Amino acid sequence: MPVDDSRGSDERPLVSVVVPLYNEERVVPELCRRIDAALSALGGGYELIVVDDGSVDETFARVLDERTRNTRIKAVALSRNFGHQVALSAGLDRARGTMTVMMDGDLEDPPELIPAMVAKVREGWDVVYAVKRTRRDALPRRIAFRAFHALLRRVAEIDVPQGAGNFSLMTDRVVRVMRTMPERARYLSGLRAWVGYRQTALEFDRDERYDQRPRMRMRRLFGLATDAIFGFSRVSLRLAVYVGTLVSLASLAVGVWVLYERLFTDNAITGWASTIVSINFIGGTILLTLGVIGEYVGRIYDEVKRRPLYVLREAVGFGEAEKA
Repeated sequence: MPVDDSRGSDERPLVSVVVPLYNEERVVPELCRRIDAALSALGGGYELIVVDDGSVDETFARVLDERTRNTRIKAVALSRNFGHQVALSAGLDRARGTMTVMMDGDLEDPPELIPAMVAKVREGWDVVYAVKRTRRDALPRRIAFRAFHALLRRVAEIDVPQGAGNFSLMTDRVVRVMRTMPERARYLSGLRAWVGYRQTALEFDRDERYDQRPRMRMRRLFGLATDAIFGFSRVSLRLAVYVGTLVSLASLAVGVWVLYERLFTDNAITGWASTIVSINFIGGTILLTLGVIGEYVGRIYDEVKRRPLYVLREAVGFGEAEKA
């Protein structure tokens, strides 16, 4: 017999849980079971919004199958793979809870931590973000994550907590603000920090992935890191200015020295190697500067096109089923 929410569809649940999935058909039953076990005893009800980010396996079918047993599960299918951060945003757009949880679907983020997050919000906090004490990734990934968080914390123009990922609980007023943000290149952890209000950390030890297979390749993680750095810092542009100024001053100093040697000494300035090295160095600096500017221009171009952030294929559980 399906589990339903006896308070009725018009009453807001206490907690909305937003989970993006991509080719995670094997994890769906365990994910739904653990979230239900963690939240059923809270009181106030919950809704689980699972966003299928263009999976090519049976992920969406598995979610619909779980919904036949628990109608608090709601399913969103995007028309293609738009990316992890966009899929999370699609879920946030449909969350109705007085509090909303963002979490990954591979069960590295333990649903059992959500009641502790709710308790923190009841103490007066608006955002409770989970910080990993330990990770069970391979050593290169751990090093990459630590380097990224350390770099972002140093260069970002806002205070982005080190080690804080997507796993978090936010009050409704924070979610409402995040829905108004139109960025295409999204880093939700940064946007959450940008909103402000009262935020606190909750430490935990991250579990292993349920099926031991990482979904986010290093290429995608690098792209997300780039979005974070370019989205919340202009240090790259400033660095280009600093390097350009340094090269100009160095060139001026060399020019003054060459002029002095030519006019006031008998020393001959010979050799083409130093000239070629100088030209290559200055040329490389120019190309590097143009590349940094190009990153920002490309992001401006994406924004001014004003395309939809995502395209919905189907949504089930939000009143009448939606289809594109």
